[in-house]
Amino acid sequence: MITSATNNRIKRIVALGQKAKLRREEDCFLVEGTKMFLEAPKNWIKEVYVSESFLAKCSFREVLEGYPYEVVSDEVFQKMSDTKTPQGILSVLQCPHYDIEQLLSKPNALLVILENLQDPGNLGTILRTGEGAGIDGVIMTKETADLFNPKVIRATMGSIYRMPYLYVNDILTCIEELKSRDIAVYAAHLDDSVCYDVPDYKKGTAFLIGNEGNGLKKETADKASQYIKIPMQGQVESLNAAIATSILMYEAAKQRNNAK
Repeated sequence: MITSATNNRIKRIVALGQKAKLRREEDCFLVEGTKMFLEAPKNWIKEVYVSESFLAKCSFREVLEGYPYEVVSDEVFQKMSDTKTPQGILSVLQCPHYDIEQLLSKPNALLVILENLQDPGNLGTILRTGEGAGIDGVIMTKETADLFNPKVIRATMGSIYRMPYLYVNDILTCIEELKSRDIAVYAAHLDDSVCYDVPDYKKGTAFLIGNEGNGLKKETADKASQYIKIPMQGQVESLNAAIATSILMYEAAKQRNNAK
């Protein structure tokens, strides 16, 4: 059992939780909790750490058989954990990788494109809601928040295992490629927009969502097939990025379900 927080393996785990650069270098990420462990694809799991009290109070030993797990003291586990009340199990997982062909593998793909979204909670919520709405993937600029930030992972509630994603260097080129493949790209934008429920989303569709504070860059928005907006009442000027994206995704899902 590891009882020292200065143990090199423990220091590495703490660094993996804090540093996106290290996660990229090692091509792995952390998940915490029983649910996240049980739902993880088995071939993604590289290491498992459990607290002494977790192992003592649960009938989890049989589930852990076959995994390279390490027991650590409760005090050390607290230092490893990114949460105030750790559940007692933490896993190191291999990062998945996807390409554009996988995101477009189904007819009439439904996608979300995120330009420089910064809030980890928003990003995780979009993945989780996107899975619920049945989208086929999320495309992000390099400046978007790190998908494998522990806060993002928690917000996905397991959707990180099932939602294809792609980071792109050039969002403008990406939009042009999508349009060339008969994917209509709709920009969430206030200027010269139609109400979000007017366009037909039953064919290939991608929703373009901008940064929480600044919205979409002009050159990015200009690449869209059409501007759409969500009507506001009262003195509200805009919605939270994750909520707005959710409304758009579910409008597309509704149209597609009604067409069946």
